[in-house]
Amino acid sequence: MAKVQNPTTTTLGYALFATRWLQAPLYFGLVAAQGVYVYKFFKELWTLILMCVSGHATETYVMLAVLKLVDVVMIANLLIMVIVGGYETFVSRIGLQGHRDQPEWLSHVNSNVLKVKLATAIVGISSVHLLQMFVDVHHTSQHALLWGTVIHMAFIASAAILAYMSGPMVAHTDRAHADRSPAAPAPAQAQAQAHHHESRPQTKPEPGTAPAAAVVVSPRPDPDTDAEARIRAAGFPARKVLEDFDQRHPRDFDRETVARLGKADFVTARHNVVFVGPPGTGKTHLAVALGVRACQAGHRVLFATAAEWAARLADARAVGRLAAELTALDDHPLLIVDEVGYTPFDAATAGLFFQLVAHRYERASLIVTSDRPLGRWDEVFGPSAPAMTDRLAHHAEIVRLDGDSYRTRRATSAWAD
Repeated sequence: MAKVQNPTTTTLGYALFATRWLQAPLYFGLVAAQGVYVYKFFKELWTLILMCVSGHATETYVMLAVLKLVDVVMIANLLIMVIVGGYETFVSRIGLQGHRDQPEWLSHVNSNVLKVKLATAIVGISSVHLLQMFVDVHHTSQHALLWGTVIHMAFIASAAILAYMSGPMVAHTDRAHADRSPAAPAPAQAQAQAHHHESRPQTKPEPGTAPAAAVVVSPRPDPDTDAEARIRAAGFPARKVLEDFDQRHPRDFDRETVARLGKADFVTARHNVVFVGPPGTGKTHLAVALGVRACQAGHRVLFATAAEWAARLADARAVGRLAAELTALDDHPLLIVDEVGYTPFDAATAGLFFQLVAHRYERASLIVTSDRPLGRWDEVFGPSAPAMTDRLAHHAEIVRLDGDSYRTRRATSAWAD
């Protein structure tokens, strides 16, 4: 029976959640503080230049002035982390995914990561302050040096403790994310399995029989090493990333959709992606880049051109292993089929592609690149095209790229030079 939600409770919850926007003016205030530090930086810099030009700047003065500039910059960096990271974590998504200037830490920002980075920044600022005190030791009392050192060590200890405590929290988050990964059954499947389990009579184990083996959790491997192994095994023609894609080249394409796809959530949702556009507009680059993101997100990926997939499936059919081959491909949550439409296929090969698409329908993801829209796929696959495109496009993001060939443009430019 479906659980009926109390409208009053729901409304109150939404209202409380909306109060996060009360923090937005606070971040604008921090932006103003950032402007104050910019003014302070250039004021200190101008004073240093005047002292050096007039010949009144000693080596100690220059060192202290430079450290003061470094101090201002580090505090400004701390402000940036608080403004961007805090707003992203506690108020609203900024939506910079896929942008080439996106900070590395922003792609996986959360409250734990933000706290550790802020603590590290504070330790750095404290280090600069302490260094200033030791450089100007003749004008600093022993009492100030002592307490400056004690406070700095306290910052270091607190940052180390915070980093240590955030480790189990991040691991717990990763395990929760892994529980929602494609390896786990879909919600509908889990519900069906639970219902099936409940419908079976519960029997006690017979005397002398061993209980069911406990699940042994192996140590977590290095995620970066595993991601690199998945990228190498995917068979990409070259390593491409979204940050290197020249977004100015295509005359028209949906940048927001590509940025959203860069999160690789479509693989978990078992949805498809179709890139459509003339040759040289970057379809393969985007397909490979999304494949790399999927590998980094923990998914196995396999890349091949349409002709290579046709040969692979034909070889499996020739030895009577087509069904086994399609089942084996289920181990890869994402398959990439490149260059659909460049070569027409006969009816038998078109039937193989239909079986591939039909087998993975709502079961796993496909990325397909093609030089022609789905409505013209009958030119490539013949009568099986409508049934194939219907399954492919049902849960798919179709991204159209319009423009001249990037390769032709570069060749023309080189010839003109």
